[in-house]
Amino acid sequence: MMKGVKVKKLKVIPDDRGRLMEILRCDDEIFRKFGQVYMTTAYPAVVKAWHYHKIQTDSFTCVKGKMRLGLYDAREDSPTLGNVEEYVLSLEDPLLVQIPPGVYHGFKCVGDEEAVVVNTVTEPYNHEAPDEYRVDAYDNDIPFDWKKDQLSEKK
Repeated sequence: MMKGVKVKKLKVIPDDRGRLMEILRCDDEIFRKFGQVYMTTAYPAVVKAWHYHKIQTDSFTCVKGKMRLGLYDAREDSPTLGNVEEYVLSLEDPLLVQIPPGVYHGFKCVGDEEAVVVNTVTEPYNHEAPDEYRVDAYDNDIPFDWKKDQLSEKK
């Protein structure tokens, strides 16, 4: 696993009224601090990538649809420099993936419906000086293929 990336298996609790799923609690081992919670979506086959943060830690989960999350470690001082990881997030196999600063990340909706992602971040968004550093989804040096729709085999 990439240095600093943490994955928490989530549990959906159904009853006759619907479902409940705790995503991140302040007493979780992986909880760092609270900045804000937001949701973002992607339509089927749409890629939202790549960017990283210098300060912020992200904690992603998918609450509707299915998304393929890609990570690339670009941190010069990391023992996992150059590593690529990917996860498929959905309610069928719910995960929370925590992404530390310096790790490029992005996602693609790989289902037939819009994917809804909830992100709990450690910093509130700064509109005047965003902590977000982007590269093009396809034109870059990141060894990740967004054209595939399924999780590849781990190497």
